Amino acid sequence: MKVLVVGGGGREHAIIRKLKESSLVTKLYAAPGNGGISADAECVPIKATDIEKMVDYAKKHEIDFVVVAPDDPLVMGMADAMNEAGIRTFGPNKAAAIIEGSKAFSKNLMKKYGIPTAAYEVFDDPQKAIDYIRVQNTYPTVIKADGLALGKGVVIAEDFHAAEEAVKSMMEDKIFGESGSHVVIEEFLTGPEVSVLAFTDSKVMKPMISSKDHKRVFDHDRGPNTGGMGTIAPNPYYTDEIAERCMKEIFRPTMEAMVKEGRPFKGCLYFGLMLTPKGPKVIEYNCRFGDPETQVVLPLLDTDLMEIFLAIDEERLSDLDIRWKKGAAACVVMASGGYPKKYPTGLPITGLDAGGQTAGATVYHAGTKREGDLYFTSGGRVLGVTAIGDNLTDALNQSYAAVKNISFEGCHYRNDIGGHQNN
Repeated sequence: MKVLVVGGGGREHAIIRKLKESSLVTKLYAAPGNGGISADAECVPIKATDIEKMVDYAKKHEIDFVVVAPDDPLVMGMADAMNEAGIRTFGPNKAAAIIEGSKAFSKNLMKKYGIPTAAYEVFDDPQKAIDYIRVQNTYPTVIKADGLALGKGVVIAEDFHAAEEAVKSMMEDKIFGESGSHVVIEEFLTGPEVSVLAFTDSKVMKPMISSKDHKRVFDHDRGPNTGGMGTIAPNPYYTDEIAERCMKEIFRPTMEAMVKEGRPFKGCLYFGLMLTPKGPKVIEYNCRFGDPETQVVLPLLDTDLMEIFLAIDEERLSDLDIRWKKGAAACVVMASGGYPKKYPTGLPITGLDAGGQTAGATVYHAGTKREGDLYFTSGGRVLGVTAIGDNLTDALNQSYAAVKNISFEGCHYRNDIGGHQNN
């Protein structure tokens, strides 16, 4: 099969590296891809959100299957357009992708079907939102832009001033464009966070190995939120007992709720969970593989990923036995100096071989460009360095050892991924 993966980050690189292992896949394309991906797939210079050009390319090059990985094209309806063109696709249609495209939709869905989540209210008037925060007077409080905001549309405000500023910047200053026209204000939940990605064909749900993401830019969870600075899998807080409870109270009810709403979800449904003292609750849904969770989950997958994609497309996921490797995986993200704010690009990266790899780990490229055998930075999150070990400590030690072999000017990364202190 000729397979086209839409997107150009670390998540897409992880998907491509796993698809490369499949005996069903003969040729891989990535659009737009990046420097590191170009060592594993043919990169096509089409923006991930350009639906018309993407469909046209897939038709002209007789692509057998398209994997739409990022949220934007899914919410815009790329899976629908591919299916209308007769091209088989992995990823939910536009009607189902709203579960991530609108936080107001997802919160209302949870309320309607009794799926545990934080108490919340939705506002389209900034003054009413600010008045509500003043009356509630409980901090921290969480303010979320309703639409997509590159994983940065959430503010945890410690006091009234910070909350008011967040509402105004989203709703009046439009820092996230139309995504901030509506905001969701919700209670702050406490407890360990867990990410669970799940394969679903709308009839059956098969959760993947759990993971833990580290969002804050600096050690000890300090500094602003990022797209993710590193991950571990499995998540040590996610026990078999909690997994069973999540399946019964959250995972299956969500899948069934989407069917009842006339929006059956086929693809990868991401559950961002908080294990609160009152039990697991949903923080957020995503309509696709998480980034950088995919970079630790897929390396542990023992079943052919292409077989899973085909089973989901054909709604026969129940027939498939999905197997996982024993052990653990860890990913450390190497970011540009200044990220998540302003940062330079075009800096040479040392320590990578001609294929963009380094000994002892798998290097997933998120923001790189390639010139010959040389690699340069081209984004905020540049590389995700992943290692698998017999246990989490082993995986972390290998990952950090590999990170030390790679460098670029201004590079920074967290030293405490997975609670690990890298001295």
